[in-house]
Amino acid sequence: MPDNCAVDSTGRLWVATDGQGPKATGRTDGLWAVDTEGAARATSKLFFRVPIGAEMCGPLFAPDDQTAFVAVQHPGDGGEDWEAFGRPSYYEDLSTRWPDFKPDMPTRPSVVAITKKGGGKIAV
Repeated sequence: MPDNCAVDSTGRLWVATDGQGPKATGRTDGLWAVDTEGAARATSKLFFRVPIGAEMCGPLFAPDDQTAFVAVQHPGDGGEDWEAFGRPSYYEDLSTRWPDFKPDMPTRPSVVAITKKGGGKIAV
């Protein structure tokens, strides 16, 4: 379920999803790269997954394509559809503690900057 998108400087389409849900796909929402040219045209690849219950939002690429910015909204919401968790997610018993993963910290929406290890343009 595409929610919003961006296009990088090479013309690749990046699609952020909201609402796929683990029940339908077996995975959480995320950011997908869709090739727009060549033999792989219209082929999508999962690039970044968000935690259970979250949605991916607002992809944006730096002009040099060396950094992708994404917003992770409402991590930990729900959980009943995630087979590994299997019950609703409450503050006292969250399905994730993203992004800190500390037992005394709640989940928090965040803006994440993604870079390539060692530097360079992001590619899939």
